[in-house]
Amino acid sequence: MRWGILGTGYIAHAFVAALQAETTQEVYAVGSRTAESAASFGEEFGIGRRHEGYEALVADDGVDIVYVASPHSEHLAHARLALDAGKHVLVEKAFARNAIETRAILDLAAERGLFAQEAMWTRFLPGIDVVRQCLEEGLLGEVKAVFADHGQPLWPDGPRRLWDPALAGGALLDLGIYPMSFAHFVLGGFSHITAAGALTAEGVDEWDDIHVTGRNGGHGHLHTTMAARTPTVASVIGTAGRLELGDPDDFLCRWYAPSRVRFIGGDEPNWASWEPDSRTHGLHFQAAEAARCIAEGRTESPLLPHAETIAIMTALDEVRAQLGMTYPGE
Repeated sequence: MRWGILGTGYIAHAFVAALQAETTQEVYAVGSRTAESAASFGEEFGIGRRHEGYEALVADDGVDIVYVASPHSEHLAHARLALDAGKHVLVEKAFARNAIETRAILDLAAERGLFAQEAMWTRFLPGIDVVRQCLEEGLLGEVKAVFADHGQPLWPDGPRRLWDPALAGGALLDLGIYPMSFAHFVLGGFSHITAAGALTAEGVDEWDDIHVTGRNGGHGHLHTTMAARTPTVASVIGTAGRLELGDPDDFLCRWYAPSRVRFIGGDEPNWASWEPDSRTHGLHFQAAEAARCIAEGRTESPLLPHAETIAIMTALDEVRAQLGMTYPGE
């Protein structure tokens, strides 16, 4: 597949580095608001086609799929731009600002018969497939609880987009979506959500504590903050055993990235662990899934179907509503 990269920020750098290191897919073109940024990005990664403006990128006949790596506030407009140009899309998480915008993008993709996927890269990692197999085979028994957190010291000294409501900033859409998406996957959806947190002076969330009740009867205890580094670990606890992801003593072993998955079962000392081949990259697995689905004529991935993306976005909307947080223009 030939990729067009829309945006040249941090996540676009990480995605392209993983794509080039771990796949045979081609980063064909890059587009940025300025010619200088597109040229710099293209030079860094050896990308021949460099476009000033996103309209020029999506109009490039050589591009098969567009990776939307702009701020959350721009995902709707930029995904529409690509879909209207006949391009498949991989849209960085969170998929949009809210569920209404999410539905608008996915409805347009369905209308055009094009593939669309949220770039929630964690959901496509081999380690999460290990978790999926453990759940499907009943290794844990009845799942009772999920614990997951994600905290990084990104505010107040981090990127501007994280504190700016106009750019859909805050911890939830950038960091909190990881534990929310994971819990939704493990618990089979949510039947109830209770949230507490604190807002910054600018009106975006600094931290969130979230309790969810799953449709299968289990509970999730989730935490996120952009003001401090947290252990960044996760656990899935069942009546017959538990899974532990990540390692609080190893910064590179973060549960949402390629990391160890450890099973501890029963009353006896009974455990086993799975280790990733590498912790260097992980963003390429979502690109590989997109390529497989498009080759099979699919318009969505069975690993993260559109209905689940909408459900998770709806859950994030509920958290924001309980915190009293809205974005300009909503």
